[in-house]
Amino acid sequence: MKLAVVLFNLGGPDSPEAVVPFLTNLFSDPAVISLPGFLRKPLARFIAKKRGPVAREIYHKIGGRSPILEETQAQANALQAELAEFETRVFIAMRHWKPFSDATAKEVAAFAPDLIVALPLYPQFSTTTSGSSFLEWKRAARVAGVTAPIREICCYPEEPGFIAGIAGLVRQTLAKAKPGISYRVLWSAHGLPKRVIASGDPYQKQIEETAAALVAALGINDFSICYQSRVGPLEWIGPSTDGEIRRAGAEGKGLVVVPVAFVSEHSETLVELDIEYAKLAREAGVPDYLRVPTVGIAPSFIAGLAGLVRGAVQGEIASRRCAAGLCRCWREGKRA
Repeated sequence: MKLAVVLFNLGGPDSPEAVVPFLTNLFSDPAVISLPGFLRKPLARFIAKKRGPVAREIYHKIGGRSPILEETQAQANALQAELAEFETRVFIAMRHWKPFSDATAKEVAAFAPDLIVALPLYPQFSTTTSGSSFLEWKRAARVAGVTAPIREICCYPEEPGFIAGIAGLVRQTLAKAKPGISYRVLWSAHGLPKRVIASGDPYQKQIEETAAALVAALGINDFSICYQSRVGPLEWIGPSTDGEIRRAGAEGKGLVVVPVAFVSEHSETLVELDIEYAKLAREAGVPDYLRVPTVGIAPSFIAGLAGLVRGAVQGEIASRRCAAGLCRCWREGKRA
């Protein structure tokens, strides 16, 4: 069987010149700013232009570009090797920068697979990430004339390989802990506006499920779930990661910061966590600040993704999580 796996990710600018176009694409997404197009698009251009200098400075700290494509390509290569029992090709479709879904859909059409498995590199479902990518992929696949059936893996917040991969990295990082310091673990995830969650989006609930699975795997008692990367004037879910860092400093706690929604390194981990929050921790009096790497190509994580794909091939994921092309997580969230 010819199997195409399409990995979805956000994307990131590949040069300083790409920063404003990337931001324009991001804020033009109706899943990010839910306004009519005639209002959303000029607003997106305005926000991108205003935030451009700050964002360029952020990317300047990591070489002027995002490493997310290379990180995602390494995951694609590892997953393709793991699925050697099929004639497999793993493709990448970024939502807001190259390679876009349109280009990827043309490559998939040329490959002419018997089945396509759509696999977001977002373990927890949100309409702003996986949901947006699914919609964009379906549009691009239709335009490209892709005719193979598509099976979607909507989410995997407690997938054993994903949890084992993070847990192993946490254990490695805890081995660097300094004697005489009491540490708190921060499960840090990208934030969302409260109104997105209030609409029924299951993201926050699934972050909590991931954290609960990690707590059970590691036996950790002192921890907090928190959210980073706030943008704009809206009220966001909390507590905030920076607020939890200040609280730890006030209590004399060391910190082990674990990204639980990111599976690859990019600006939110390499700049926000490693530079900005590390500086904040020093200023707040945190006695030691340790950051756990993203799960990347950890063997257990890649094996877990491969297991999800095999389940999708057999129809298991579609029956458990999705129905009629609509993510069951989203439907369940709407009823909650």
